[in-house]
Amino acid sequence: MRAVIYEHDEDAGVGLLGPALQQAGFTLVKRFRTTRREDVDAELVVVMGGHMGVYEADQHPFLNEELALLSERLANERPCLGICLGAQMLAAAAGAEVFLGKNGFEVGALPVRWTQEGLKDPVIAGVRPRTVMAHWHQDTFKPVPGATLLASTDRYTQQAFRLGKSYGFQFHMELGAEELDRWLTQWSDSIVQQGKDVKELRAQVPKLKATEAELIELQHRLANHFAKAVR
Repeated sequence: MRAVIYEHDEDAGVGLLGPALQQAGFTLVKRFRTTRREDVDAELVVVMGGHMGVYEADQHPFLNEELALLSERLANERPCLGICLGAQMLAAAAGAEVFLGKNGFEVGALPVRWTQEGLKDPVIAGVRPRTVMAHWHQDTFKPVPGATLLASTDRYTQQAFRLGKSYGFQFHMELGAEELDRWLTQWSDSIVQQGKDVKELRAQVPKLKATEAELIELQHRLANHFAKAVR
């Protein structure tokens, strides 16, 4: 089984998700800012994060290619997974408007609040009502037509959704504590430009470390969901 991974930024890989997908039987096929026609028939397509916005396709033409492919896969009920930018892309492919959020930059190790539907979801079920996740976004989207809302935060309502066999997660569920800390250090200048205190954000990292076992278990349930869906 192929899991085609679309990546958009250097040094921002699949994190905890990669080993979970491999253990579930997927072979990872990574693409950087490009698509191939054969991807429309892959067992799974995973769209990762990136610094660009869905609405910036004029500057980043590969986004239109990905959107077209996601739209075709959704129409054919082929499973997709979107994380951060990928969730926004999946939402857009399903007909939702994506835009720069008015509530500011959401970054750090912060709790998400699972909805009642989320707590009943076959992948999510078993987690605590609130789970600390890594966040790094300001873009958001309107409710996805036909989707089930799975999670929200105080800052942004649309944080996770299920659409058929596909899932979108606005937060970086693939990031462990060590990787988040590396991001906070590596891209500290851009964080400061957004008016955030890097030291304060790094102080949140132990909260993510404390929930890492739960995150890893969640990745495995998600990977097994996709494996079951395509068999």
